[in-house]
Amino acid sequence: MFRVINFTHLLRYVAIATTGLSILAYMVAEHFMQADLALVRLLSVAPWVVLIVILTITTRATSRAIWRMLRFFNSSLYPDLNGSWEGEIALENGEKIPARAVIRQSLLEAQIDLHTGTSKSSTLETTPVVDAGQFKLYYTYRSTPSNVRWPSYTGSTILDIRNAVQKEGKQIELSGYYYTDRKTNGRISLKQTSADADVDVSYY
Repeated sequence: MFRVINFTHLLRYVAIATTGLSILAYMVAEHFMQADLALVRLLSVAPWVVLIVILTITTRATSRAIWRMLRFFNSSLYPDLNGSWEGEIALENGEKIPARAVIRQSLLEAQIDLHTGTSKSSTLETTPVVDAGQFKLYYTYRSTPSNVRWPSYTGSTILDIRNAVQKEGKQIELSGYYYTDRKTNGRISLKQTSADADVDVSYY
C-alpha cells in the first residue's frame, strides 16, 4: 500500500517536532525543579518524545484529528476517505450491481474492502495522487467470487474523488472505470454514507 502523504516530509516534520518537544520538556523540567539540569537529561527525554510522536501519527484516531486540523488550514491536502460507502458497479452489458465498501485510511496507508452480493474484493495496492488539482485514488484489488467454483481475479481502477453538493451538505463521491484480468470492464460509483470505518459492509 502506498503512502497517503509524502513520507520524506513526514520524517522531516517528526524530526523537527521531536527536537522542539524535547527542548521544551527539558526547559519545563528545569524550571519546575529550580535547578540546572545536565544536558544529558535532554538526550534521555528525546526517545520518549519520539515514541509519543510516532504513536500519535500512526494511530488512526489521533492521526485523523491532526489531518482534520491541517485540512482546515490547507484544503489542498488529500481528503480523509475513512468511512462506509454505498453505490453500484455497472457491468459492460449494462447490468448494475449494488455495492458497499469500507475504507480504512491513515496518514501512511489506505485499504478498501469492496463487497457485492456475488464477490468480495480486497486491496492489493492503493496510490493516492493529485493530478492537475484533481484528487484521485489508484486502486488495485483481488476479487473472490462467492461461488467457490469460480476463480478469483485481479482488477484495477482510477477513482476520481469529488464533492457532490446534497441538501444536507457535501458528500464525497468515488467514481471510475475498472478493468480486470478476465478482459472485463465497467464502472464503479460510490458515495460516502458514514465516516465510521469500523462497520461490516459484507453481503454474505
